[in-house]
Amino acid sequence: MNKLILGNILHRPLRTAISVIAVAIEVAMILSIVAIMIGQVSGASSQTGGIGADMIVRPPNASFISSVGGAPVPAKIAEVLRKLSHVAVAAPVITNLSTAGAVQTIWGIDYESYNALKPFVFVSGTPFQGQGDVIVDDLFARSGKGHHIGEVIQVLNHPFRICGIVEHGKGGRLFLPIHALGTLLGTPDNASLFYIRSDNLKNQEAIRQEILSTAGLGQYEVQTMQEWMSLMTPEHLPGFNIALDVIISIAFIVGFLVIFQSMYTAVLERTREIGILKSMGASKAYVVNVVLREAAVVAIVGIILGIGVTQLIHLGMSYKFPTLPFIIGPAWFLRCIVIALIGSVLGALYPAWKASSKDPVDALAYE
Repeated sequence: MNKLILGNILHRPLRTAISVIAVAIEVAMILSIVAIMIGQVSGASSQTGGIGADMIVRPPNASFISSVGGAPVPAKIAEVLRKLSHVAVAAPVITNLSTAGAVQTIWGIDYESYNALKPFVFVSGTPFQGQGDVIVDDLFARSGKGHHIGEVIQVLNHPFRICGIVEHGKGGRLFLPIHALGTLLGTPDNASLFYIRSDNLKNQEAIRQEILSTAGLGQYEVQTMQEWMSLMTPEHLPGFNIALDVIISIAFIVGFLVIFQSMYTAVLERTREIGILKSMGASKAYVVNVVLREAAVVAIVGIILGIGVTQLIHLGMSYKFPTLPFIIGPAWFLRCIVIALIGSVLGALYPAWKASSKDPVDALAYE
């Protein structure tokens, strides 16, 4: 049977190649889009983990993704937070997501307080020397053709001089003085949120209660960093899983239709061969098995090729867009393999049934 299946596959190499490529595209499409989408969520979580804060204070009714842009609250609230018991550091921050040209996370920081949370590790350069300076992380510095100290870059369509390059993992990719970014956004004295480092992790609940009991702060969102990071999952992103399901469904349908067309055409071309097999005693189950196994072989080759293509895409994006996370877990590899196999088998079911239902007399007389 294996020789028969291999012979059938090699008999029409172009059609087989198209089927394999279709499955490979299905696999690469699912894995690449999932890697980028999940990478954005996981990347944001890992970036935030290196800030050094253990609590976060956000405006009233703020969702965990509402701080991607804008500065709705006064930055001077940080002064109030610093006076609270057990608060060692309180740093106001403006967060902004820019999609002009490329996706960039731009943060406005008060350097002294933000650095006090956990000091920057400078690869080269210095902290801000003025309002026209920008600090970039090492991943941004390696992006494109590379960036260096003293280079003037455009941030939100305004020129800023790179004064320092730091190790990544401190929240943003680009850091501006908080007043400079606030001015660009039209809110020079405001902030998006506040990061807090407590004097002792055991005092986090006491800090929370003290903040909520402070006049004017009773409606603010106060969370530990562990609580906030636990929300950084696809399940908590509006429409995230729906978008993934739509993408997977489209890829599944493409793979199903290509395999269906390929196997259906193959069955029509092999009518006489199927008649010979049945006249020699082949059962319906045998014929179905031949067709389904042929489809499975095509699917497996396509899956292997698709995974290879995905790795090439990963390498290309790592070189072209080093700041863009591309993360695929083993579970998604397994899930994608199962989806591709199921689509291929389902696509071959009707052709297999049609082949097994052929009358050997009619099949042998077929020209």
